[in-house]
Amino acid sequence: MIFDKMSLASKTAVVTGAAHGIGKACALALAQAGADVMVVDINEKVDDTAEEIRQIGRKAISMTGDITDEKQMTECMNRVLREWDKVDICFCNAGTFQDIPAEDMPLEEFERVIRVNLTGAFITARAAGKTMIERGVPGSIVLTASMSGHIANIPQCQCAYNASKAGVIMLGKSLAVEWARHGIRVNTISPGYIRTWSDEPLKPEEVGTSNFEQWTPLRRFGQAEELQGLVVYLAGDASGFVTGSDYVIDGGYTAF
Repeated sequence: MIFDKMSLASKTAVVTGAAHGIGKACALALAQAGADVMVVDINEKVDDTAEEIRQIGRKAISMTGDITDEKQMTECMNRVLREWDKVDICFCNAGTFQDIPAEDMPLEEFERVIRVNLTGAFITARAAGKTMIERGVPGSIVLTASMSGHIANIPQCQCAYNASKAGVIMLGKSLAVEWARHGIRVNTISPGYIRTWSDEPLKPEEVGTSNFEQWTPLRRFGQAEELQGLVVYLAGDASGFVTGSDYVIDGGYTAF
């Protein structure tokens, strides 16, 4: 039955960037699908996400941590092993951005964005992948890239962000090829303009009025909840033959 294939019962998951936005929405979705979830974020509000997961009826561990710190991400996976004995799913979602013209951007800022978005994704995925390989667990790793890994954003100046997200897409493909022999699938998602910066909903008269919405064929921002189904699909058995793929979820923005 297709519903059985979508179930994540008996599986464990790690989600980074889970204090808010896409990470939080997808951590809750994985729990609703049956997984126990460890949530990680540099923001202490990640504890609130863990509590919401427990209210769903699943087990949760929260950790305030930095994805660019190898020791912390190794400890993250070790905590899951101590509690649940395996890591089945890892959603490498945490990231950052910038909006600085290239000619004015300090090298330190460029390197910061690359380190968080690309190096941090690698550190997290490697920690999860090593754990899966050592335990013989055929797992699923999903990385958050961006439509900005496919196109250059306008009018904002985001050369570091765009380059980092293009790198995440190729990182996902490379890990998928390397780890296929271990039964580990690796895929990326590339969201478009998802409204995650405010919990306040737009007023009806405000919907579709920004340039970003006007340039999107569906004429609105996406919602973090609209990524939940795809992440649950990629995490579970229903996507068993899917690896090395990138999924653009952008309301049609990149279709032009």
